[in-house]
Amino acid sequence: MSLPRKVSVLGSTGSIGVSTLDLFAQAKVDLEVVALAAGRNVERLADQALRWRPQVAVIEDETLLSALRARLAGSGIEAAAGAQAVIDAAAMDAQWVMSAIVGFAGLAPTLAAARSGAIVALANKESLICAGPALLRTARLAGGMIIPVDSEHSAIFQVLEPSNAGRVARLILTASGGPFRGWTREQMSRATPEQALAHPNWSMGARISIDSATMMNKGLEVIEAAYLFAMPPERVDVIIHPQSIVHSLVEYADGSTLAQLGPPDMRAPIACAFAWPDRLPWPAKPLDLAGSSPLTFEEPDLERFPALRIAKAALAAGGGAPAAMNAADEIAVAAFLERRVGFLDIAAIVSETLERMDRQNLLNRNDDPVEGARALDATARRVAKDVVGGLMAPAPA
Repeated sequence: MSLPRKVSVLGSTGSIGVSTLDLFAQAKVDLEVVALAAGRNVERLADQALRWRPQVAVIEDETLLSALRARLAGSGIEAAAGAQAVIDAAAMDAQWVMSAIVGFAGLAPTLAAARSGAIVALANKESLICAGPALLRTARLAGGMIIPVDSEHSAIFQVLEPSNAGRVARLILTASGGPFRGWTREQMSRATPEQALAHPNWSMGARISIDSATMMNKGLEVIEAAYLFAMPPERVDVIIHPQSIVHSLVEYADGSTLAQLGPPDMRAPIACAFAWPDRLPWPAKPLDLAGSSPLTFEEPDLERFPALRIAKAALAAGGGAPAAMNAADEIAVAAFLERRVGFLDIAAIVSETLERMDRQNLLNRNDDPVEGARALDATARRVAKDVVGGLMAPAPA
């Protein structure tokens, strides 16, 4: 087996980053960690750096640089801080880069890793949502590769046969349905952040957990799949599968449907991305089909979960609509977590933001994909904040 020897992990202290390093430890992979980068968790980053001995450990929050240096004193590991330092770390000479920085902040480092010619294991949604075509083109021209880490896209990546790509009828993404799958809209109107964060199958960060509850995460994944696999929007579908055992399916023109199955453990798609086209032996829990509950499937309810419909419309609109939608969703989710708006307001805020931004505002006029996406992102955030403010305004006397 020929595995990458030099690796970097961007977002090393988040759930995907921690799972990545845990996988390396369990698989006993012989590798050199070039760089570790994190946002604010200086304690965990320092512990990881002392364990894996990278050339550089980077904390995005510049105010924490002195704390990181103190924890790494005498280790010989370089400590750095700031957004540019994260980008510089992403561009180092790693053969394989885990891109797991959450949010828009992950776009520039992911592009930097792609420009370096590395294999990029992609777990940052914004990189595809905001600059998918540019990212894929950059990786291709540099001689690298983008391998998806999201379980749904990893499943499609594994079962989509390149020689038969032109014979694909549909890509079918599975969705657990989240914690509110059986709730009415009236019940969801009273949902608390704690209830929305309680995903039935996966352990994830706050924003993606809320996006799962609204099904916005599945809408974002539809957009990602369309970009990753060059598939028109009308041929990317979603089906509810509460057990999260079938991770996605590819339906071919001859009526055959191929699926990838496995327990809900993110280390499995990370292992796939790391070793592809080989397979990485590690003590993974095998799938026990006989001991599993029955596998069930149902159509998504677009009336109760309008975020999926909004995302498909943004994909069809093209241009900067997906980026604007993503930015508005981030503002709406933050407002919900801060208890400033209700759960059902999240999708309404996103929809209203897109309606207020006319087509001229959704055009990317910048040749630089990061700067163009940043401008769209900033505009959408301003509009979304105005919408949130309107929802919070007191009723007239």
